[in-house]
Amino acid sequence: MSAKPAGRIPVTKTPKVYIGGAFVRSESSRTFKVSGADGAFFANIPQCTRKDLRNAVEAAAKAGPGWARRTPYNRAQILYRLAEMLEARSGELVDSLVRFGARPEDAARGMSVGVDRLIHYAGWADKYEQLLGSVNPVASPHFCFSVTEPMGVVGVVAPDSPPLLGLLSMVAPVIACGNTVVALASERVPYPAILLGEMLATSDLPGGVVNILTGLRRELVPTFATHAHLRAVYAAVEGEERRAIRLGAAASVKRVRFADRGTRWFSDSAQGLDPIRDFVELKTTWHPIGS
Repeated sequence: MSAKPAGRIPVTKTPKVYIGGAFVRSESSRTFKVSGADGAFFANIPQCTRKDLRNAVEAAAKAGPGWARRTPYNRAQILYRLAEMLEARSGELVDSLVRFGARPEDAARGMSVGVDRLIHYAGWADKYEQLLGSVNPVASPHFCFSVTEPMGVVGVVAPDSPPLLGLLSMVAPVIACGNTVVALASERVPYPAILLGEMLATSDLPGGVVNILTGLRRELVPTFATHAHLRAVYAAVEGEERRAIRLGAAASVKRVRFADRGTRWFSDSAQGLDPIRDFVELKTTWHPIGS
């Protein structure tokens, strides 16, 4: 590899958010600065607004029907493919976590667990129906079945720590069962989520299924809570933000799941069937016996 010419000014990266399969700046053109663990300036990150969130919800709603129609087996394949891509670029992701203060061993472990978590939910994609659906006994000559359906567009508010593993752990079960996602990345460490968006863009995941925003929680969390077209919110928040989501969700009648501060993201307790159960709806159908 040839050495860089003396005095050459390097081409710096302009981080963008991932909405509808495209990389965009905030519609307001606002940014906020993030610095590395050494205090040195790293980049200007898009400071998304409520308008950006609405655009992301619109993109997710458009992608929703097509994603829900995919067979569970195909969704499993796509999640597995995404895990392959993260594995291939794990070094870059680990470096991004270390740059913002994570210990190298913790960053490497978190990356491994994140890849394994995608594989975990890829495995669930074509199996959860067998556990959540049912055949219901009825007092008439009918077969009565309860089958699961995706809810629609789900808002995800990722934790500040761990910024990438937490985001992956919250998004994977939601999309595994056919929903689409509008996610707000960690406010303190948003850059790993931006890298994840770059991997989503080159994966087999259709554009709009996962949309990643960056910005200030105090500006965006209230809109996550009240947006009428978000059918559910999955949030790693505490205090006043949790209260705002509860109140807003009650007004707009949406389902809410909270990831508590004590969630052990690195352990097996942070995965399983329960997150999938919370983001599906049951549809009951009746069929006359003999028909």
